[in-house]
Amino acid sequence: MSATRRLVSGSLAAWGKIVVTVFSQLLLVPVYLGHWSVETYGIWISIQAFISVATTLDKGHQDYLGFEFLKIGKEKLPEIRKVLWNGVLVTLSLGILQVLVIAGLAFSSGVLSELWTDKASDLQLVRDAGIVLVLSAINWLINQNILGVFIRVLSPFGYYPRMSWWGVLYSIISSFAPVIAVMFGASLLQAGIVLTLSTVVYSLLQLADIMRLLKKEQLFGADYDRKTAFVNLGRSLGVSARGLLENVRQQGIRLILAPLSGLRELTVFSTLRTGANFALQGLSSITNPLMPELMRFLNQKDQDRFESALSSIWIVVVVLLVPAIIVVQAFAEPLFQVWTRGKIEFNPLLFALLSVNVLLYALTQPALAIITGNNLLKIQLSVSITTAVILIGSMAVLVPRIGLSGAGFALCLAEAASAALYRYHAVKWLRRHGMAWPTRNYNIVLLSVLVSAAIMFVMIRFPAQRSLILLLSIPVLALVIYSYWKTLPAIAVSKLKVGKFSPGFLRNRLLKKSA
Repeated sequence: MSATRRLVSGSLAAWGKIVVTVFSQLLLVPVYLGHWSVETYGIWISIQAFISVATTLDKGHQDYLGFEFLKIGKEKLPEIRKVLWNGVLVTLSLGILQVLVIAGLAFSSGVLSELWTDKASDLQLVRDAGIVLVLSAINWLINQNILGVFIRVLSPFGYYPRMSWWGVLYSIISSFAPVIAVMFGASLLQAGIVLTLSTVVYSLLQLADIMRLLKKEQLFGADYDRKTAFVNLGRSLGVSARGLLENVRQQGIRLILAPLSGLRELTVFSTLRTGANFALQGLSSITNPLMPELMRFLNQKDQDRFESALSSIWIVVVVLLVPAIIVVQAFAEPLFQVWTRGKIEFNPLLFALLSVNVLLYALTQPALAIITGNNLLKIQLSVSITTAVILIGSMAVLVPRIGLSGAGFALCLAEAASAALYRYHAVKWLRRHGMAWPTRNYNIVLLSVLVSAAIMFVMIRFPAQRSLILLLSIPVLALVIYSYWKTLPAIAVSKLKVGKFSPGFLRNRLLKKSA
């Protein structure tokens, strides 16, 4: 399969996963809120956040190995087998350790009651939550831990799209199995059991497919090398630390908000963030399939294709993401009230801040890809520490004073710092390797983010004129898009002068010459 076909297939799988996630989220919230209390749903959300944070060490190790596989390449089979099977032993050990630690925390008296203070008096619910937490850890061990390294080692061999389609199936099962159970009256504990059993069956099917592919690519067989295993584990600690600190801005912020503002406010925040999560998933459909190709362009020092690869990310931000976010801001409030059955109040300022945070994250992706793709761990760790300090410090000051909107401002401050720092380090790395950062393109994308933020805040200030403001913003956005078009490299312009405009198609056209 050519690079173009791999990118298209990977993108289609990513967008298929997004469609599943969007549809399930649209169904998920009203079903949960229709059958559970807001506090119970808050516990369900915080369990997911807890698992995301608790498995950071495992994820960091797997991500490090994944980038090592890409750097080694499929041509060096003995070396890639050595890294693979030594990594599998370490990863499995980490997974089992995580289950034991989480089980110890879950069944320790008082730990969960302190985390879920709103429901500490409901001892049965807290006990059920502890069991679900352990089941979630076991689910991670089987689905993400055991399969994770195998999925990553297959990427250099061209199987990223295939594994992505398996991911679509996982999204369907993990999203709809508990929702269907709740529709039939399942409690928190019963929903957790259904989720675990259904995903275990899925994992066994995917494992059978993976084993066949490993055999086909001659990836079985390597002697255990304690030095290789522990050296890679030690090096991955930087990735894990960076992942933990980065996770503070994603899932981890829920664990901060739970004791800081309570489960009800946590549910409000998480529900308002649903749209932002959709946008992040859409962005990942561009960046994830692009990573193997981007690393190839960097290794070859191919400036033209490198800039075209970045253009395929940023043009989606300027042309699709920014206008979509502004439109959603204009019409979100009445739809939100219907969607949540009136149980959750819409906060337009927080909603706008979460949208701006997504745009800043999108702005950061090319620079972040350069730093993470080359496993520059010290830079990742330093940036993550800085942004985590900014986020936690800002939340401690702002949330008690202005409520949930303070969390939104804190996220934007941290993401802005991340964007600036990663760009600084990416520019330095490119210069050292005889390449250049596309400054003009970056500045136009940054301008589009600032313009969208200004438009949304004007809508908040004058809510009765939202439709008029939206109409007046069209020529402004058109001017920004035209300005970005003028900054595109020649190879990108030659491929974009067509009548179609979708993310997968754009990437296909931009990277066609890389096949």
